Amino acid sequence: MNKIKKVLISVSDKKDLKPLLKVLAKYKIELISSGGTYKEIKKLKFKCLEVSEYTGFPEILGGRVKTLHPKIHSGILSKRNNKSHSKDLKNNNFEEIDLVIVNFYPFEKTLEQTNDHLKIIENIDIGGPTMVRAAAKNYNDVTVITSSDQYSELINEIEKNKGSTSIEFREKMSLEAFSETAYYDAVIAGYFNKIKKNNFPKKKIIYGNLIEELRYGENPHQQAAIYSKTQNLDIKQIHGKQLSYNNYNDIFSALTISKSLPKNLGTVIIKHANPCGVSINKDNLKSYQLALACDPISAFGGIVSCNYRINKNLAMELNNIFLEVIIADGFDPEALKILKKKKNIRLIDATNFLMKNLVKFNSANESFLTQSEDIKKFDIKNFKIVSKKKPNKSQLKSLIFAFNVCRYVKSNAIVLASQETTVGIGSGQPSRLDSCQIAIGKMNKFQNFSEEVVAASDAFFPFIDGLETLVQSGITAVIQPSGSIRDKDIIKFANQTNTILVFSKTRHFRH
Repeated sequence: MNKIKKVLISVSDKKDLKPLLKVLAKYKIELISSGGTYKEIKKLKFKCLEVSEYTGFPEILGGRVKTLHPKIHSGILSKRNNKSHSKDLKNNNFEEIDLVIVNFYPFEKTLEQTNDHLKIIENIDIGGPTMVRAAAKNYNDVTVITSSDQYSELINEIEKNKGSTSIEFREKMSLEAFSETAYYDAVIAGYFNKIKKNNFPKKKIIYGNLIEELRYGENPHQQAAIYSKTQNLDIKQIHGKQLSYNNYNDIFSALTISKSLPKNLGTVIIKHANPCGVSINKDNLKSYQLALACDPISAFGGIVSCNYRINKNLAMELNNIFLEVIIADGFDPEALKILKKKKNIRLIDATNFLMKNLVKFNSANESFLTQSEDIKKFDIKNFKIVSKKKPNKSQLKSLIFAFNVCRYVKSNAIVLASQETTVGIGSGQPSRLDSCQIAIGKMNKFQNFSEEVVAASDAFFPFIDGLETLVQSGITAVIQPSGSIRDKDIIKFANQTNTILVFSKTRHFRH
């Protein structure tokens, strides 16, 4: 046990100080502080010595230099059982500091509030992280607290040990302190990389706040958790069981597609991170029904994502099938009442969710791959009609819709669509021809209509067999990226079969 005699408090977040100060006063622990924290402590009517009075050195550079002084850092870093350290302190008239309570300038909050670079720079804390690192390094003798969330734990520790702390507690706080300084520096590094558009710096730092530990990963024997760069995920669970690793994976896949569709018009159904039905329609109920009709068997136990508010009529329809998760931009009260009849179904409000052009990660062993997300907005200039037969506006619209959905399907991917609704999806096959056959098979199994059907491929057809299979099934128009050495053969076949063929300048694999 280490008795606490002296504490240095310097906090940006000044909430919840009073209960802590009461306990420190109870055990006659001497307080040292500076700036706004000193004023707050005095305002709360507790005794406190100002840092400048303690060090005999004034705050300078407009407050940039307050605690960066040998008397402060020697008091924190000295080993209590080291005779040489004790001698140095005595010779310099320095004293030991046993408890450091510091939280940093609100750099993240400043980023949210302003783009003013000078203001942002001034909110980079120097003295705070320096003291915290010193105290965390010397955890054998010094206790370090970095958040008001830890106050109650500290109070319990001091009360339990009559003004002392245990080595176990100090070690735990040290670990959390080093995590805090690392996170803080990572956010700062992220800011500078962002303003310099340096997506792939020499040293890549990944940081995040723990949102929650999950029950398990993809399988029960795997551990899992979800983190966020922000304090929340911009999605709100309003009903149902705890979300699992697989749920989150499916939710983000669903939202990526939903947010690429025209707002208030699109329904997406996801199973195992793959879309199994997507539809755009002004009638939200019809949009869902059309998406479901694409593959109602795969939809069982899946996730539905609506980029609109769910009403009573749609809620009744949704309750007719077993679903794991329903995502929407809000729910009408009557809809919630209906959907909540199912105890376990997870209801997610994604009204505030925005797709950001951030990097994606994929890890293996001690390495990780990183790339920007494929959320490139399609421009009509990106597409080139290469066949003799030209698409009309409606056909081109359906082709681009199919191509957009296709980029979110696991490669090799084929999407069949009609009137901005998927009617067959083939995904994740080693052969593009297999994906064609699966998509056609689903269309023939579940659809019964005479409307014109178009097809999209996430990459070029290396041979004419894939295109031939589509044409033989009744497909009248195809969109694919260009780039094959056999592009001319593909165009020739399209012209021979009177098929519309559109090339994209960009490829959209999703492995």
